[in-house]
Amino acid sequence: MTAKPHRPSGRPGHDVPRPAAVYGGTGLIPLVVCALAVWLAPSGWDTFALNVQLFYGAVIISFLGAAHWGLALAGVGTDGDEQAACSWTRLGWSVAPALVGWVSLIVVPLVGLVMQILAFAAAYAADVRVVHAGLAPPWYPRLRRPLTAVAVIALGAPLLRVIWG
Repeated sequence: MTAKPHRPSGRPGHDVPRPAAVYGGTGLIPLVVCALAVWLAPSGWDTFALNVQLFYGAVIISFLGAAHWGLALAGVGTDGDEQAACSWTRLGWSVAPALVGWVSLIVVPLVGLVMQILAFAAAYAADVRVVHAGLAPPWYPRLRRPLTAVAVIALGAPLLRVIWG
């Protein structure tokens, strides 16, 4: 089976590759399903759904940081300068989301949800910054913007449920 090649329609390098869009979009399914379950599932299952959502959110936040580790190892945007590619700042940012995700799992769910919402927003802001610095592909924010919006909404819905009881 041969994959159909992606045909860019706009500026070269600015179109989101189809596989990234599909995998990114389907990656939101657990967040959205769990958000719905927090509101709609019977007592006990709603708490389970909230915990599943927090664990999945932590995994995705870790992944967002790991993407920057991969870009650093590949030397993206540094013309092969290993020192620039693997700077303290760049690699530090790549591990920070994993730590935030982990801490979001050991605090009360209300705080964990807020931490994850802020982490998704901060990761998007950092992604835009690194693209402007030439350290990530120009299409990356076009992929991340809608994914971040849905993730924040999906985490915000259970947050409202926790607040309102």
